[in-house]
Amino acid sequence: MSRKMRATAFAGVLTLALAGCGGVGGGNDEGGGTATKGALSTMGFGFSDEIATTRVDAFKRDHPDVDLKVTEGAFDEQQFLSAVASGNPPDLVYMDRKLIGTYAERGSIQPLTDCVKKQDINLEQYRPAARAQVTLDGTVYGIPEFSTVRVVYLNEGLLKKAGLTADQVNLADWAALPALNARLATVSGGRLSRIGIDPKVPEFLPMWAKANGVDMLSADGRTAKLDDPKVIEALTTGVNLIQQQGGWGRFKSFRDTFDFFGAQNPLSKNQIVAWPMEEWFLNQAAKNSPNAELVVKPFTDRQGKPLTQSAGQAWVITKGAKNPDAACAFVKQMTATDTWVAAAKARVEARKAAGQPFTGVYTANAEADKKIFDELYQPTGNKRFDDAVATIRSVQDAAFAMPASPAGAEFDKAYYDAVNRVLAGQAQPAQALQRAQQEATAALDKAAK
Repeated sequence: MSRKMRATAFAGVLTLALAGCGGVGGGNDEGGGTATKGALSTMGFGFSDEIATTRVDAFKRDHPDVDLKVTEGAFDEQQFLSAVASGNPPDLVYMDRKLIGTYAERGSIQPLTDCVKKQDINLEQYRPAARAQVTLDGTVYGIPEFSTVRVVYLNEGLLKKAGLTADQVNLADWAALPALNARLATVSGGRLSRIGIDPKVPEFLPMWAKANGVDMLSADGRTAKLDDPKVIEALTTGVNLIQQQGGWGRFKSFRDTFDFFGAQNPLSKNQIVAWPMEEWFLNQAAKNSPNAELVVKPFTDRQGKPLTQSAGQAWVITKGAKNPDAACAFVKQMTATDTWVAAAKARVEARKAAGQPFTGVYTANAEADKKIFDELYQPTGNKRFDDAVATIRSVQDAAFAMPASPAGAEFDKAYYDAVNRVLAGQAQPAQALQRAQQEATAALDKAAK
């Protein structure tokens, strides 16, 4: 979701007088009910795979009198806000956890205090980073789903050609990164044909800043620290790696050709050597590139201590939801341990039938993950993938998340815009981040009022 942030979305947050959008709302006024009856509608979710369908089927089985309507498709901010403003919102919305603080502050979504109590939802089962990201000022507004974490992927075949081993790739040694990048990248005549190191900015700037010893946003989500010298140093380091590889225009154009979901992914095509990325790519690599010379390592801070950033989606109940009781029952069952285990079992069976390895399911429910790996996961026999699974599991407890903030969307826009100005050559890192600090602070102050 973060890549799709646009200024129009933020204008929509403030302009709730828009007309309602068809196909989003929870139905007519007669669609209400109890936890076991009535219409129930969702937005932002889809039946993309067996993980989704198995869990929804479990809810339908246990709540046969609930008429569930899933409006498939990605979360659309403008459409959501329009539906809330029109008084015809969906009951449930599946959204990026980073957005929850903003919508909670504006009253577009409901506190889940009563929901948690009525359904006896054990909040302690959810990972601390995920739980913190759905909690604003001590109040829970969302129930987290997956726990996406970031690790470092290495193409060992290309490292060998450069005379290096995976152990010699140390992203914690910032002073040595330019020389390492020059050794790994292939740039000729200003044309980039192989990325050496992709720092993944602006998306991963918070993780680079954290590695440098600073949080870009205070723990309560109300104070920006974008102009901190350590954030400036982190951005400068990342941008320099991109400039080394032909500049942002060439770099982005080349990277935009990558297909991370298919057999012609950049790992199999030898288009990139080292890059931090979410853990889901391991699943794709195991499925599409089982013979690739892949090594997965933890991202670390500058002292070499494992570090990762957690992100993911969450379920929220909207203001004006017509069937909040059924909505609460739904989010409990979708994120419950037994439901996740059933979904993981379906994934195991699907992969087995396709002759593909199962590399795990990583959720925000720590109890579910433990049960999945204790009862269902079996080593693939491919040491590369088995070691990668162990690495991903090990960093879950080292995860931090951007805190819930009353102006989280505006904060993200401020630092994204700053990084993009630097990448475009329109500003230097310090100048861009000072402006971003002013913009983020103004948004946070406005939210506080």
